[in-house]
Amino acid sequence: MKHKGHRFECEEEKNEELMRAYRQDIATCKVVRLEEVWQRIANMPSSRFWVSEERAAIVVSQIINGDDLSYMRPTKREMFFEIHRRVMELKKTYPSLAVYKLCIKVVNSPAPKFYMTPLSIRQTIYKIKNKCKKSSLQLLSQSHCFSSHKQQ
Repeated sequence: MKHKGHRFECEEEKNEELMRAYRQDIATCKVVRLEEVWQRIANMPSSRFWVSEERAAIVVSQIINGDDLSYMRPTKREMFFEIHRRVMELKKTYPSLAVYKLCIKVVNSPAPKFYMTPLSIRQTIYKIKNKCKKSSLQLLSQSHCFSSHKQQ
């Protein structure tokens, strides 16, 4: 089981890809309807599956052992079953490779979508934007023009 507070090592890369998808989608809209934007982004292809190789191997092994993942959110469950399907397909070509090695190949291959809900997409985009705003404000306040100390 994943531990609360665990930080995904590729989170920054995922966030950059989400922001690219967001900017790309917004640029093509004549009228921006954010609820539709979040839905479109959720269903856009992704460069990879946004889960660690270790976590994928653990969950795929659970599926192999009969776990139906009924306790997971539908989008995560769907993602893990897609990873499992691809692992089983690769296993036919590479029968001697361990599940972990197969998961590395699968997780780092293109995914058909982000496997996030539109709500999660929205929340993530807003967090990224707020973080950027805070960083920009900090840089401005630290710049020479806005400095509170006098020059001599």
